Amino acid sequence: MAKMWKLSPSDLTFLWDECERCFYLKVVHQFTRPSAPFPRIFGIINTLMNTYFQGKTSDELSPDLPEGVVEYGEKWVVSQPIVLPNHTSQCFILGRFDTVVAFSDGTYAVVDFKTTEPKPGHIPFYSRQLHAYAYALEHPAPGKFALSPITKLGLFCVEPTAIDRYKDGRIAYIGEVSWLEIPKDETQFLDFIGEVLTVLEQTEPPPPGPRCGYCQYREQTRSSEW
Repeated sequence: MAKMWKLSPSDLTFLWDECERCFYLKVVHQFTRPSAPFPRIFGIINTLMNTYFQGKTSDELSPDLPEGVVEYGEKWVVSQPIVLPNHTSQCFILGRFDTVVAFSDGTYAVVDFKTTEPKPGHIPFYSRQLHAYAYALEHPAPGKFALSPITKLGLFCVEPTAIDRYKDGRIAYIGEVSWLEIPKDETQFLDFIGEVLTVLEQTEPPPPGPRCGYCQYREQTRSSEW
């Protein structure tokens, strides 16, 4: 039987970009990096944004979006197996998106909230993650959450720029907001998945990424004399 790999949308973005070796070890051998502390504040901000925008109209995210409503937030998605020609293995997507907008014409948008300064490089970088969510929604595993068609993908970015204080002593951060639309191209996404499968089908892990501190530490430990 063909091997079946479980792929995380966030790993397809962050881990793959930093180190294909660590990505291979996690997916193929379930050998994960030591967990690093994640600032709790980002989780709080993400939850607050999801709560605030739930039920809001799409123009609150961007005036360029079609008429619609923010309808779904933080739902798990699972795709059907992705089977590509010239590959001996298959894969499926498992992850949880931030939010989905339902447009009046019956189509949908997948949106990710980011607390960051928007940069042009964010579009190709986060494209993999949002395409993974979109693919799982349009090609769901049997009985799993499904929405179709997904016609738009985008990032709603908030960059804190100022602080205001209320009379009761509370402080509010004020931020500039930006909408970064990501062109939807499922063919390009599947081509990328093909590259991922090519790496996962190797009998040995690929070389470490040049910026991977985990692999550098591992190699230095092995070569050190105590």
